[in-house]
Amino acid sequence: MLNYILRRLFIAIFLLIGVGIVSFVVIQLPPGDFASTYKQYLINQAGMTEDQADKAAQLVRERYDLDKPVPVQFFLWIKGMVTEGKFGYSFAYRRDVGEIIAERLPKTLLLALLAHSISTLFGVGLGIFVAPRKYSFWDNVSSIFAFVFTSVPRFSIALVILYILVFTFDQPSIVSFFSPEYVIAPWTWGRVVDMFKHIWPVLVIAGLGGVARNMRVMRGNLLDVLGAQYVSTARAKGLRESVVMNKHAVPNALHPIVAYQGTVLPYMMQGEMEAAIVLNLPTMGPLFYSSLVTQDIYISGCFLLMYGVLIVLGNLLADIFLAVLDPRIRYS
Repeated sequence: MLNYILRRLFIAIFLLIGVGIVSFVVIQLPPGDFASTYKQYLINQAGMTEDQADKAAQLVRERYDLDKPVPVQFFLWIKGMVTEGKFGYSFAYRRDVGEIIAERLPKTLLLALLAHSISTLFGVGLGIFVAPRKYSFWDNVSSIFAFVFTSVPRFSIALVILYILVFTFDQPSIVSFFSPEYVIAPWTWGRVVDMFKHIWPVLVIAGLGGVARNMRVMRGNLLDVLGAQYVSTARAKGLRESVVMNKHAVPNALHPIVAYQGTVLPYMMQGEMEAAIVLNLPTMGPLFYSSLVTQDIYISGCFLLMYGVLIVLGNLLADIFLAVLDPRIRYS
């Protein structure tokens, strides 16, 4: 088991290096840079002439090493992370990127983990419920539900919920985690309840697609397992159906669900990002979007790198859990 984990860790190190390189290259692909965006701002908003804006933009390039080749910029970025623990400088916010991410990442992870918990519990539970009832009324209803919520874009659901909240229920403080009276209040049960009143749309939007996918995967795999010979043998021995399901069928049908957990957190973060952009919540979603618009490369690069790290670490943990669940895997 230890050798299996060490092999996966060794592979993960090289994957993370590759993710860092690809992340930085991708954010450099659009034409121009932050200085170009800054130049247009100076011309359109500050009323500078073309020459004055050009000189100001050149000063920005020299100040933040944007005039250097991409490999040099990447080396300086990685060097700052390793030696100084700094993730680059945000041109738009004029602060260290690590400080900005530290303010927003906990909220993003909280929403993503809550949405993940909802999607896993409800999705797996629905799959276990409908699989033995193949082609029944509930199976057909759940199949329609899964088809709809895996097809409809999440930002569309966010727009519908936002419209209902504003124009039907007249709900204030939508773009915040708390009502004004709870923003700086100490943590109490009332503050927790108020927070959930504000974040439930994001949990629903990010979690519905996960519920649908987990339900479909669990249903399909459990149907395959229920048709296996060892399940028929267990039934022939006279075991109760609950024992057959809980002891023999369900544990073996969980393998794809466990493997999927390696990518589920980034998937939930993507759903949270779409919802947060529409609802303008102070999480990583709007921050990443604005950094792409302004070409604030270090925020964009750190977000992509963090996204890749979560995928790599998630798959690593999924491999370990699968090895614990099925001893055959650790020897493969």
